[in-house]
Amino acid sequence: MDALQVTRRLSMSDVTVDVSQEEAERQLTVCNSCRYCEGYCNAFKALTRYRSFDKPTVSHLANLCHNCRGCYYACQYTEPHEFRINIPALLANVRAQNWEQHIKPLWLSRTMQASVWPYVLLTMVFVILFSVGAGVSWASSVPFYQSISHNTLISIFLPLFLLPWIAVFFGLKSYWKSVGGSRLTRHDLSFAFSSAATMKQLNGGQGQGCNYEAGDRYSNYRRWAHQATMYGFLFCFISTSLGTVYHYLFDLPAPYALFSLPKLFGVVGGLMLSVGTAALIYLKNRADTALGAAGRVAGEYAFVVLLFLVSTTGLLLYWSQGTVFASSWLIVHLALIATFFVSIPYSKMVHGFFRIAALCREAQIQRLS
Repeated sequence: MDALQVTRRLSMSDVTVDVSQEEAERQLTVCNSCRYCEGYCNAFKALTRYRSFDKPTVSHLANLCHNCRGCYYACQYTEPHEFRINIPALLANVRAQNWEQHIKPLWLSRTMQASVWPYVLLTMVFVILFSVGAGVSWASSVPFYQSISHNTLISIFLPLFLLPWIAVFFGLKSYWKSVGGSRLTRHDLSFAFSSAATMKQLNGGQGQGCNYEAGDRYSNYRRWAHQATMYGFLFCFISTSLGTVYHYLFDLPAPYALFSLPKLFGVVGGLMLSVGTAALIYLKNRADTALGAAGRVAGEYAFVVLLFLVSTTGLLLYWSQGTVFASSWLIVHLALIATFFVSIPYSKMVHGFFRIAALCREAQIQRLS
């Protein structure tokens, strides 16, 4: 059985594939010789700089790739050709290996990327914590902020928020060192964040869209879904930050009126996040799993579903205020948020941070070349 057939079979299973350096060099060398896809995206533009592909270079190219899959459908060397080129799957597997190897502990990162069960178990543990440990009733119309005290929320969520970011920080530090990153400049950060904000590479780099869910046809739906998800998440983060400022700086504790800034950002962000993640789930269901990271499909679904449930239960909590369902949605919503915080370094959520780092490194290389 040849290498691509193995990859295709394993992509459908729960087995995690480690891409060999030899296979990465082989496929990238073929691409560099052909260069048909040279203008497709940042990854291919960067690829043309190199004559050989060591491990740091492969890691850098992998984290520039957005898995738009345009190169696969344009390629004349995919299976059944003897070259068996499958760059989307190759780089997707390298990316997943990067996240697992640089974010410690490795076993937790690998487990949460490969299975839905860690998310389920964590959510159940936190449901018990909030319903039994914090004493929140399952059937009560008591307002949110009277069901559980502010100090209790802080004591639970502060470590759950800070500890994952420590893991992300050291993981990114390890990755940055591995790809030869140097001191960041304002230009590097500007290049990285402007590219991430517009998600230019999700339109195939040409403006026509990518081929993620549509095969050899172009579509911008994945880009729009990602933008709705990203900006919805940012709006929710802004809402929480504004609430913190109001509470501690202006001595204005919650609840806030509908047309207050925390509430507006929260409701709009929640709606965008729900719509964006629902669209991503739909598109992922239509995509060819043989062109993604092998053995990580379940974990990818679990994380996107988790984001969808976090935003949707937050909206249901808001709309159910004054009813006996309010406290039930509160328990579930808080448990899902806690699971999300724990999963930040170990789920596909971390891809955004590694991509920002790769874009910063790309800016450095372009600036120094």
